[in-house]
Amino acid sequence: MPILIVVNYPKRWKFDITGVDVVSAKDYLTNHDYSDMRGVKVFNLCRSYRYQSLGYYVSLLAAARGHKAIPSVTTIQEMKSQEVIRIITEDLDDLIQKSLSHIQSNEFTLSIYFGKNIARHYDRLCLQLFNLFQAPMLRAHFVYNKKWQLQNIGPIPNSEIPEEHMPYVEEFAKKYFANRRFSVPRRDVSGYDLAILYNPNEKEPPSSVKTINHMVKIAEKMDFNVELITKDDYSKIAEFDALFIRETTAVNHHTYRFALRAEAEGVVAIDDSRSIVRCTNKVYLAELLDHHGVPIPKTVILHRDNRDAVINDLGFPCVLKQPDSSFSQGVVKANNIDEFIEESDKLLDKSELIIAQQFQPTAFDWRVGILDRQPLFVCKYYMADNHWQIINWQKKGMRKYGMSETIAVENAPEKVVKTALRAANLIGDGLYGVDLKQVGAKCYVIEINDNPNIDVGIEDKAIGDELYRRTINVFHKRIHSIKEGNSKK
Repeated sequence: MPILIVVNYPKRWKFDITGVDVVSAKDYLTNHDYSDMRGVKVFNLCRSYRYQSLGYYVSLLAAARGHKAIPSVTTIQEMKSQEVIRIITEDLDDLIQKSLSHIQSNEFTLSIYFGKNIARHYDRLCLQLFNLFQAPMLRAHFVYNKKWQLQNIGPIPNSEIPEEHMPYVEEFAKKYFANRRFSVPRRDVSGYDLAILYNPNEKEPPSSVKTINHMVKIAEKMDFNVELITKDDYSKIAEFDALFIRETTAVNHHTYRFALRAEAEGVVAIDDSRSIVRCTNKVYLAELLDHHGVPIPKTVILHRDNRDAVINDLGFPCVLKQPDSSFSQGVVKANNIDEFIEESDKLLDKSELIIAQQFQPTAFDWRVGILDRQPLFVCKYYMADNHWQIINWQKKGMRKYGMSETIAVENAPEKVVKTALRAANLIGDGLYGVDLKQVGAKCYVIEINDNPNIDVGIEDKAIGDELYRRTINVFHKRIHSIKEGNSKK
């Protein structure tokens, strides 16, 4: 991947970095040799990114050419909005307070060079801000009013680097470019770059490390260059053509921010941010499915003022669900009024609204995996021994799972598959796992998961590696569609 550093005046660039070409903003914008280049990584170090300046147009035209610019126009706009800055840095509050606790004044300015500061004490904070605001050199200004807050953040022009910082900046830049994936010689393939976001320490991941490694092997055979990334690699999203999230998602979580940033950069994301928002809230799903007449168990949106009506309506036992629960956690069964009051109190302390649902005992739940509006796999997940869920979280030590059975899509009950498709299509065209209960001749949708389990030997048991090939083909199709659309502009 060719790497360009774009500056206003190349003669003033004092660093010699192997494998990197330094060009002027004017040349980059006007020379057809650059506009015709493919697979280019552009580090925009212009002295200003203000609207319609040279720096602004470097990032804007880089996107139009299919080049990957840091910072992107999206990042440039984010740095101008205090509201966006507040939202984006909300999760860093503890780190900010800890990092700046020794500062005696009411203001502090932090210089960030390729994710680092000349004082190692600030390395962690610098890395996190660099991940959130992807610009090579940043100046973050903090103010103290009862606690430290990030007031603004913006680029540091090359001309404003203090002379005493120069040796450090050169060292940081050289290490950054030497260690990044794009500086490593690449295989001579015409394929695309795929990032798989995962958490190697997650206890209940949607795909095991073994499965993810298997996905990588198959994707590479299909001419994809694959890299496994973690939450610390936020700044790298623009380097890829596609992002596959294989970590449990949530809205107030880095997985959602990864999806948002990928979409802003024109990177294909599965799961997409809209699917994460819709699927991770059971109150939304209950309203959506009921509104469209998709069969669900008798369901009530519960709040503190309607508990008596719910008790009379549903009876016992009934199931109470935390809106953002996953992997059967935050889901409890109330067998009587005392349990109902106790458990609903706990859940309503966390959320103004929760779900109360009629209990429908079955030996197993159906799970239909759907990708790109097509069924991908069908499984039966049996209840754990002597338990009403497929996972028994009350089991001491290791969690106790029920058995599973995978069925070829064409051999699964037609009504199960059709009902699942009807539900998933209300969400979008991503990757979903639709859970259903079959009671007699009727099928009821329990929930729609935006990041369903896919593991070697379970969900792939019916069609084997074809499951992964179909998944990778969807990425290929969507990337190709974006690039084809860009080439026609």
